[in-house]
Amino acid sequence: MTTTNEIAEKIATEHGLTKVRSKAVVEAVFAAVTAAATSGAETSIPGFGKFKVKDTPEREARNPATGATIKVAAAKKLTFAPAKALKDALNA
Repeated sequence: MTTTNEIAEKIATEHGLTKVRSKAVVEAVFAAVTAAATSGAETSIPGFGKFKVKDTPEREARNPATGATIKVAAAKKLTFAPAKALKDALNA
């Protein structure tokens, strides 16, 4: 697993920034993606992928312990679709 601190440290090392400054940049990117998702907008990062908000409809589910049917409320979820470049890099 990679953490935001590890990403910020790598950026700081590669671009001659302080760790504090590079962490602020990483957090700003995540904040921008979060703000776009909250407003329902799609975020596209060329060469990496797209973050999209999708609506999931209300549905019925079953409690596996009791077998009782329950309703699961409609919700929004954030999906990620990797770009072709990322898929190719993963499968190289």
